[in-house]
Amino acid sequence: MTGLPDRYASPLHLPFNRTCLDEQFVMKGPGVDPGGPGFGVLLQNNRLLVDETSQGFVLPSGEWGDGKALYLGEWQGRPCRLLDLAQEGPLPEGLQALSLLQEEPQLPIDLLSLGGLGRMLLHWQERSRFCGVCGRPMIWLVEAWGRGCDSCQSQVYPAIHPCAIVLVTRPGEVLLTRKANWAPGRYSLVAGFQELGEALEETAVREVREETGVHIDNVRYLGSQCWPFPSQVMVGYVADYVGGELNIDRQELDDARWFPVDCLPALPPRRSIARYILDTVLGLP
Repeated sequence: MTGLPDRYASPLHLPFNRTCLDEQFVMKGPGVDPGGPGFGVLLQNNRLLVDETSQGFVLPSGEWGDGKALYLGEWQGRPCRLLDLAQEGPLPEGLQALSLLQEEPQLPIDLLSLGGLGRMLLHWQERSRFCGVCGRPMIWLVEAWGRGCDSCQSQVYPAIHPCAIVLVTRPGEVLLTRKANWAPGRYSLVAGFQELGEALEETAVREVREETGVHIDNVRYLGSQCWPFPSQVMVGYVADYVGGELNIDRQELDDARWFPVDCLPALPPRRSIARYILDTVLGLP
């Protein structure tokens, strides 16, 4: 049974975006921990540890201030701390670990998104321990999510990597692609990382051309989704086909095809911006 809705009112309401946390979560810097008990965002790789109650899944409560936990802010008015657990270690008694990457997640959207935020911060923490200028150890800034170097005074902040994802259309058809490691028969949209000096619309044009040989125009923005595996923001577009025959980059794709809009293959799960774009543009049920 999934903990997510069947439809989303807008891209802002997709999992891993901040809207679903607004009424419960106040993010604060790691240096302003007030101490005392609170909630724990306990992550074991891409799994969030939760307690199951009669009201559903909730974050565990307890003392997490052992020096390894990072203060995230307030969850439901109480301190909330992030802790990275050993991947193969035993689970604390009474808790269960649920994947953040399930196609039909059991977690409710707020915990799924909070767990994704924690996963993103842990990834950046591991890669920002030393100063990129002088090589000295970095320390946490007090009130902001960043790190500073006492030696050369450099400061760094969490890195976010923009990607364009685009649905290409022509009358009665859409261009869909698949990668070899996806579920059998599943197709999705062309996507790729922004390069230096590009607008994201230019990224969309280039990625479609490089991966499929197809030329596009009239690139229109539809919405975006934070994707914390490990640190992307997926920026979604729809575009018109203007020319070119399919010429698949086999190093990137397993297949690419034009599909009639009334005969589509297996599509991405609804928790993704890719599916939101398809549902919105094609009016899928």
